[in-house]
Parts: sequence; structure tokens; C-alpha cells
Amino acid sequence: MSTEVHSFLESIMQVRTALLLCAAVAALTACAPPQPSSPPPGTSTPQPRPVAPPPAGGGVDYQLAQGYPPDPGVEIVIRDHAASPESGLYNICYVNAFQAQPGAETEWGDLVLRDATGSAVMDEDWDEALLDLRTPDKRDRVAAKVNAWIDECAAKGFQAVEPDNFDSFTRSRGLLSAADAQDFIRLLSAHAHGRGLAIGQKNTSELAPDRERNGLDFAVAEECGEQGNCDEYTAAFDNGVIVIEYTDSGLTAACSRWGDALSIVRRDRDVLPVDEPGHVRETC
Repeated sequence: MSTEVHSFLESIMQVRTALLLCAAVAALTACAPPQPSSPPPGTSTPQPRPVAPPPAGGGVDYQLAQGYPPDPGVEIVIRDHAASPESGLYNICYVNAFQAQPGAETEWGDLVLRDATGSAVMDEDWDEALLDLRTPDKRDRVAAKVNAWIDECAAKGFQAVEPDNFDSFTRSRGLLSAADAQDFIRLLSAHAHGRGLAIGQKNTSELAPDRERNGLDFAVAEECGEQGNCDEYTAAFDNGVIVIEYTDSGLTAACSRWGDALSIVRRDRDVLPVDEPGHVRETC
């Protein structure tokens, strides 16, 4: 065999080997499990970060209608997400997470809970429409809006968030379940923790035993002194319970049993600022 022929055959073998290697690599790549793609911008769930719950037993003020300078001894302030935190204190950001604000139903579109006649299901005490949390898609869409408020809370410097109306399923005429509420609160707690915020359970003592599964760090209990069920919260949250009372009898009951352990305050039901007639703030 001539040298030229031998070189030609050797070149053919090298090309053939290269082609076989390329085919093998392609086959392996095709068989490999697909790698997860990055989620679209704005839809990712932030990774959990260390959070600090409110100081147990710290003096508290519930300032939802409007922020005002806290009294001496106040360590914890709860304010609406539209307000600013109080410098030097532990600030909790209030968001109405399970119901629309009065008159704001149109902002939620098809996310308002409706009965068989098409009428919005209302919280009659506060004239607020309940939000529809019955499907994963709707829970995700409601959470996207509430989580945007939580992002605002974090950006302003709040240390925690309080999502109100966790118990709205009890007013839903059987359309919502406790499971719906808990599936939804877990979306909020994961997002809050990703922003470095603690998150509180608002009322709904029957779900307190699930606090760890729901990712909740403390409780805000309205009228547990009046209703005689503060111990249902402390059983799950120990001393990490903030008690809001609206009557003298409720304040007396809460203080007589829990005054040395829990954060307790009596406010007027409209939580008015200090300079408006009807403002009430009393402690143990």
C-alpha cells in the first residue's frame, strides 16, 4: 500500500471516529434530565433569610388608622403598609391579605369570591369582599399582589408583617376552607422570610397548632382576653403573642392572666390617632 493511500485511509478513520464521538455526546445530552429553567422575572420565591420575631412581652401600640409618636415604654408598633416604620422600634407591617379593602373590589377583578348568584361574598362587619383562594392559580395571583406590599414593607424597614383576615374562610358561606387559607398563608410566609421579615398569625386560634407548617413566627390575637382563649395562642407561640383588646373587661382579663408575659394593649375599635376624639390606648 502506498504512503498516500495509507494517509488517506487514516484521515477517513479519524473523521469517522470524530463523528461517532459527536453522536454519542448528542445522545447522552438528549437522555440527560432537563435542567430547570430560571423563572420569569418577578415570579421567583426568595430564599429564606434569618428573621427576628417581636420582643416577647414588649410594650405595643396598634396604629392602623394613622401613625403617631408612640408612648414611652412602647417597643413594638403595628402600622399599615402605606405608613412608615417608627425609628428605633420593632415595626410590624399590616396588610389586608385575605379580603379587599372597602370599595376596592374592582381592583381585584375575578379574584373576588362570588356566590352562585354572582354576588360578592362580604365580610358584613367591615364591608369587605372576600378574596377567592379556591384554586392554586387564584392563590398565586392574590399572593403576587400581597407580596408586592410585603416587598414595600421590607424596603421601608419594617421587621415583620401581619396579614389580616386569616379567618375569612369562616365567613365564606362554606366556599372557602381552612386548607385554602393555609395554602395561601404559606405563600406569604415563604415570601416574607425571603425578604427577611417575620410573619404573624392574625387571630384564627384553631389553626395555631399548624404554625410551624404554615411558617408563622408570632401571633396577633384580637380580644383573646374577652373571649377567654389566649392560651390557645400561647400553646403554639409561647410568649410570642401580641394581644389587642377593645374593652375594659377584655383588658382586665388578659392582664390578670398574661400581664407579665405577653404584649397587651387596649385600643379603640377604630384605632384612631392620638389627637382624635375617641382615641383609647391602655395597657396592663
